[in-house]
Amino acid sequence: MAPRLQLEKAAWRWAETVRPEEVSQEHIETAYRIWLEPCIRGVCRRNCKGNPNCLVGIGEHIWLGEIDENSFHNIDDPNCERRKKNSFVGLTNLGATCYVNTFLQVWFLNLELRQALYLCPSTCNDYLVSDGIQEEKDYEPQTICEHLQYLFALLQNSNRRYIDPSGFVKALGLDTGQQQDAQEFSKLFMSLLEDTLSKQKNPDVRNIVQQQFCGEYAYVTVCNQCGRESKLLSKFYELELNIQGHKQLTDCISEFLKEEKLEGDNRYFCENCQSKQNATRKIRLLSLPCTLNLQLMRFVFDRQTGHKKKLNTYIGFSEILDMEPYVEHKGGGYVYELSAVLIHRGVSAYSGHYIAHVKDPQSGEWYKFNDEDIEKMEGKKLQLGIEEDLAEPSKSQTRKPKCGKGTHCSRNAYMLVYRLQTQEKPSAPVQVPAFLQELVDRDNSKFEEWCIEMAEMRKQSVDKGKAKHEEVKELYQRLPAGAEPYEFVSLEWLQKWLDESTPTKPIDNHACLCSHDKLHPDKISIMKRISEYAADIFYSRYGGGPRLTVKALCKECVVERCRVLRLKNQLNEDYKTVNNLLKATVKGNDAFWVGKSSLRSWRQLALEQLDEQDGDVDQSNGKMNGNTVTKEESKEERKEEEEELNFNEDILCPHGELCISENERRLVSLEAWSKLQQYFPKAPEFPSYKECCSQCKILEREGEENEALHKMIANEQKTSLPNLFQDKNRPCLSNWPEGTDVLYVVSHFFVEEWRKFVRKPTRCTPVSSVGNSALLCPHGGLMFTFASMTKEDSKLIALIWPSEWQTIQKLFVVDHVIKITRSEVGDVTSSETQYTSDPQLCPECREGLLCQQQRDLREYTQATVYVHKVVDNKKVMKDSAPELNVSSSETEEDKEEAKPDGEKDPDFNQSNGGTKRQKLSHQNYIAYQKQVIRRSMRHRKVRGEKALLVSANQTLKELKIQIMHAFSVAPFDQNLSIDGKILNDDCATLGTLGVIPESVILLKADEPIADYAAMDDVMQVCMPEEGFKGTGLLGH
Repeated sequence: MAPRLQLEKAAWRWAETVRPEEVSQEHIETAYRIWLEPCIRGVCRRNCKGNPNCLVGIGEHIWLGEIDENSFHNIDDPNCERRKKNSFVGLTNLGATCYVNTFLQVWFLNLELRQALYLCPSTCNDYLVSDGIQEEKDYEPQTICEHLQYLFALLQNSNRRYIDPSGFVKALGLDTGQQQDAQEFSKLFMSLLEDTLSKQKNPDVRNIVQQQFCGEYAYVTVCNQCGRESKLLSKFYELELNIQGHKQLTDCISEFLKEEKLEGDNRYFCENCQSKQNATRKIRLLSLPCTLNLQLMRFVFDRQTGHKKKLNTYIGFSEILDMEPYVEHKGGGYVYELSAVLIHRGVSAYSGHYIAHVKDPQSGEWYKFNDEDIEKMEGKKLQLGIEEDLAEPSKSQTRKPKCGKGTHCSRNAYMLVYRLQTQEKPSAPVQVPAFLQELVDRDNSKFEEWCIEMAEMRKQSVDKGKAKHEEVKELYQRLPAGAEPYEFVSLEWLQKWLDESTPTKPIDNHACLCSHDKLHPDKISIMKRISEYAADIFYSRYGGGPRLTVKALCKECVVERCRVLRLKNQLNEDYKTVNNLLKATVKGNDAFWVGKSSLRSWRQLALEQLDEQDGDVDQSNGKMNGNTVTKEESKEERKEEEEELNFNEDILCPHGELCISENERRLVSLEAWSKLQQYFPKAPEFPSYKECCSQCKILEREGEENEALHKMIANEQKTSLPNLFQDKNRPCLSNWPEGTDVLYVVSHFFVEEWRKFVRKPTRCTPVSSVGNSALLCPHGGLMFTFASMTKEDSKLIALIWPSEWQTIQKLFVVDHVIKITRSEVGDVTSSETQYTSDPQLCPECREGLLCQQQRDLREYTQATVYVHKVVDNKKVMKDSAPELNVSSSETEEDKEEAKPDGEKDPDFNQSNGGTKRQKLSHQNYIAYQKQVIRRSMRHRKVRGEKALLVSANQTLKELKIQIMHAFSVAPFDQNLSIDGKILNDDCATLGTLGVIPESVILLKADEPIADYAAMDDVMQVCMPEEGFKGTGLLGH
């Protein structure tokens, strides 16, 4: 037995020998466990909840002894946010903007570009020369150049460890949560920057992009017949190199410049020969820029999947690259040295992380730029090893080749930046212009103010913690009560007082009070007995209440608990006694009526009632620090308890008297009733001479009379309309019966309700009205054509013979007469049969109904469609076994099945009084029609199908994603069709594609491609790739 239960049992052991009226103060103190031995620190490892004197393990250990000052606060040292000496400044990743951050760092360390941008005129001069009003407002750059200026100035001279580029990103209109193609971003931004700078007057600024990044090559085509050479000149800002099938960067460059043969259908039209001729074509490098950007085409289009994938193959490259062999004009000094390597971590083309390794042009040292974090490489060497280990290689991944001195290998590098080697000494550091430096100084001042504020907050937290430390050390020693005056405080409050992470709230003891506003005996396990000295200090500092002193020990609760415990112990004996008494025959008038159900479960009811009388023990874990059970919750609980029948209430009638059914009750002796009454003193008492409820007797007689009347009515109607009841010899419009020119129409719903009543007259209410208004429009016109009543609307109507109609008019109230008349039109030689309805068709309402039906099929939300997977072009037969798992939509539809017998329908007046005309409305008819045809339209699921909830306005692409989760088939492997029509427009909505509720969509899955790198690719390609559409990079 658990220690807590042992303490509980020991606290009440005295109740076995002490009667309730004999309870003394000593018994009360024992029940409240006042004199249990307190636990000793070191011996007791955790708090004993059953012992109110155990004050060990409540959180005091963190306050006793020496404490680290850092434990008094959760504020990081503001100096951790300060830029370290001789280091660079990082950039915050705004979600998925790491690709932007890498290029910003690379461009920042291009000193010529930075110097040129600093020379651009700026509107920030207007901001700085204002009369002080702008002091409180942050500077907001207006153009892309101003954004770059300000970012570069902060990267150069900020005191912060990292800065926020959100202004720059927002100005470009980039989605911070969407990772984009880094290479495309580089090209588009360079084009935008060149266009922006082209308007500058200073040539050093205007031409900086061309001077730094622009080279020139020519597409040269040579005719094999005449030898004529044709050149097409073109500028470039980066060389896009194919890496498939290559291991070295030089091989990629050679393939880029490789000669191509133009033969066959691809022959070249030579202007000199004036005919198509075989020719050769290649690229010749005419001039190279100072900064040579080499794009490694790692992200390629996969024709098999129709989407991008990443090539995780190793490419070797050297730190020194001699481009002279590849240039047309030799002797120009085209030796380049590596200045940056841009890395993409991850195996997927649609996710991952971008970082950059960049060489400081002034010190020659390498740095790794990873958003906010910047790491200096040791020994002025480029180190790519760890970046290669982060990728997850597939089983077929080749091993990393060995690299010699000055060379490197990478399967994640997607861009290499080389700088032209010069003999000149490194230029002087680029100076930040005064107007930009003033902005940087202002930002640095704000940062310093923030650091001071954070340091002060840390100091206040430490001072507060030290004071709390001293308070706890002093008070904890005085907490034990001993023999001195004492009070009770909840364990939870003490734990929160000792918890440094939460502020201490006022003491709230209301949740542990009994009905007498004293301490509940069952709550003692969550209370602690402390000294009056400590309690005085707690209440003076934190407030709260009520205070639970020695006077809070509740004698009434202890006495009641004693009585209940004794009854519990006595229950087993009384159970046997009552069972024996029930076996004996009851004689005389000293007997009482008891419900048979109550007798079967009285022992269990007694146990539950004794527990309830003793208080709700489960609430002993209630909140003691201000969070008590709400009134609404307690009301709901009481309501549920009241709904459960108590002892002997099963023989109560609705009027609170003895029920008339003797099958539900039996007589018990006076002795047995006395025993039962000890446990159920409030149970209803019915002596054997007690009469049954007079009102129930009257109602019973009336019910028997009504049932007899209903049976008579049903029998009469069944005899009068036998064929209609048995659905025999029914007329049909498509094959008009001989011998009559008139047929009458009623709703199918009326016939079904009437048949229910005739079958079960004692359970169903009689149908008194035909209710043909449901078949008419608001203008009183018929809603059906003759043709529709022979086909799709035939399930909504029932045809009546003239003889039957006469009977119906006698038996039921007819609100509207609807009939179909057949007549012959024309002479004897050329007669034509004509069918007319009375009332006539209302064309407008009929057209509106059809439009509404079509709209309902095209404008739906959360409707069910079924997807059936086709295997080898064979679909499972419709009558195969349905799946056990029924869709949620079917469950909803089941709710809309026909109403239970006897439930009134608005279309029929089923009261005993006069008739009531139903209001005509088009909406009523539509609702009625849906109710009647719902069951006939339902699709029955078959094996291999799955039900999906869809809406008309969702796209086919979104449906494919649902199908992917249901069938584990990627969207690009799905071939969908409905009624033989292929569904292939991913952007079209389901409504426009003709997908209606209850449709069955066929799914044929292509063989899965084993080459995709990760399921992440599949998830990403489900969404349309829009790139930089709508951003400032494309002029928007």
